[in-house]
Amino acid sequence: MKTLQQNWLTEGLIDFEYKKYVLLAYLQEVEKNFNDKKVYPFLGDLVQHYNNLVLLKNNKHLAEEQLPKQISRFDFDNLKVHYESLLKDDSSITEIESIMDFAIPKMDEHLKEGRELYEFVEDKLQLQPVGILPLMPEEGYMLLRNGDEKLVSIYDYHITLFEGPEEKYRGIRVNFVRQYKSSITNTFEKVKIDLIKKNKEMPNPGTFAIESKIVFPFHESMLPIAKRMLVRFIYSELK
Repeated sequence: MKTLQQNWLTEGLIDFEYKKYVLLAYLQEVEKNFNDKKVYPFLGDLVQHYNNLVLLKNNKHLAEEQLPKQISRFDFDNLKVHYESLLKDDSSITEIESIMDFAIPKMDEHLKEGRELYEFVEDKLQLQPVGILPLMPEEGYMLLRNGDEKLVSIYDYHITLFEGPEEKYRGIRVNFVRQYKSSITNTFEKVKIDLIKKNKEMPNPGTFAIESKIVFPFHESMLPIAKRMLVRFIYSELK
């Protein structure tokens, strides 16, 4: 995976043509993955880089703070170290602003492609509860079938709630259990019964089957989007 460093904008050579080359090489890799219907990790990575650039553009002093610095003097009385920028002229800031003006719309174009791909994959996924649902469906099993593939992947899942300063976030943790071959007799309901027999600690686990109409890259698209779909279903449909 060709990544873009977190501080790519301000580290190393600050030159418009060089940074343009670095950015376009990264975006070329992003587009290649989107064309292969691979949503992650590039969509999440791209969102973070885009948000960072918009934040820097709206708060120019943050960009200046990221520029390389050297120690200028020690303040022994107050036990402080003072730094000064290695790039003292305003041309560096101007160059960074030019890079941001070029990069933000380019990233935005690819973000739109990534969101459209996400929505395309999600539209091709079908979720259905298996059997009777428990009163607390925050943990259980997720059965994933990718297109017309015969093998079904079983994951156990656990949904947790995180509280931030202003809002609450829901996260989901999954662990691979095993795979099995689907058949007329080996139905989702039968698999759920087998799982209950093997794990007595969950006598009636929340169990959901998610199937895709076509085959997608499993770890890059189907699994991460299925996880988000499951969380949304549980808290919008069942709560």
